[in-house]
Amino acid sequence: MRIGFDAKRAFNNRTGLGNYSRFVLHALQTFAPQHEYLAYTPKIKAGFFDDFPTKDLRLPPSQNKLYGTWWRSYGLPKTLSRDHIQLFHGLSNELPSGLGKVGIRSVVTIHDLIFLRYPNLYPAIDRFFYRQKFKKACEQSDYIVAVSEQTKRDIVDFYGISPQKIRVIYQDCHQAFQRIVSPQEVLLKHNISTPYVLCVGTLEARKNQLRLTKAFAQANLQEAQLILVGGKTKFQAEIESFIAKNHLENKVKILNNVPFSDLPALYQAARVFAYPSFFEGFGIPIVEALHSGIPTVGATGSCLEEAGGQGALYANPLDENDLSEKLAQLWTNEALRQTLIVKGKAHIQQFGAQRIASQLTALYESLI
Repeated sequence: MRIGFDAKRAFNNRTGLGNYSRFVLHALQTFAPQHEYLAYTPKIKAGFFDDFPTKDLRLPPSQNKLYGTWWRSYGLPKTLSRDHIQLFHGLSNELPSGLGKVGIRSVVTIHDLIFLRYPNLYPAIDRFFYRQKFKKACEQSDYIVAVSEQTKRDIVDFYGISPQKIRVIYQDCHQAFQRIVSPQEVLLKHNISTPYVLCVGTLEARKNQLRLTKAFAQANLQEAQLILVGGKTKFQAEIESFIAKNHLENKVKILNNVPFSDLPALYQAARVFAYPSFFEGFGIPIVEALHSGIPTVGATGSCLEEAGGQGALYANPLDENDLSEKLAQLWTNEALRQTLIVKGKAHIQQFGAQRIASQLTALYESLI
């Protein structure tokens, strides 16, 4: 088969959707080399090209930014037809218009519908475009890949899509989290010298770092720090205000702009990982923590229990007492810690690249 992919995120985004796109492309190239894979992107940022051979990449004929945007949404079917693509997979919630008119089958991955559940968290203009693109892609695709059972339920509930049209296919994290590293240099670089609870994620209300900070202060863990790693937003000021008012400057550290290469060491050196997000499409940071062998507490209410399985504890994200108690358990109960580490390693086997490549190729082959 000749399969095309919307690879804009793979070549322009270093976080969520970009990580997923690169994971899928690498998994298929490695474990299903019998098929041909072509990646289509309107542009490439510096540093994203290393692992993708030139012959597998297609760019728009014009480098004009506006033309590239139009080409990705409307001009791409003509290019795909000329390249004899049999199936196109939109890896980031959308598909170009007109695939059916040129006889190309389609699959779209839907990561989450959080903008419908929590519209207040998104600018109105973003919600407008998301509503148009996501629903249209779900309706026009031949199959939908949902990254979790939670996302599948949301697609059915919000869009009325038949469950038979949706396949849940998970993803794994980057291979860097699956290799043991020496953390000393990274800890020294970030001035970390005491045992710590780690939380990784953009500092925003949905990720719930303020309540985590309050729960951490309440737990009063011996000789512990809380390390919050993530991109800065306006929400960070609320966390900083709580830290200042409660004199926690020596107990809570916020790290912005941390290079990806530092993350495996920060995970592996942590004593506990906490991810109390209100709602997620899947929860890759929990998978990263389980690969790193770190006892983990997630949140109830969305899909984090799918990501962590029996390898983590779960707290009500609205209940500081519950979260504080779970942190204390993971900090002090060594038997529980070791049990969760073992169960977590077993749980993440289902997310392996070879398994995911097999599931995706089976889906593709059913359409051709």
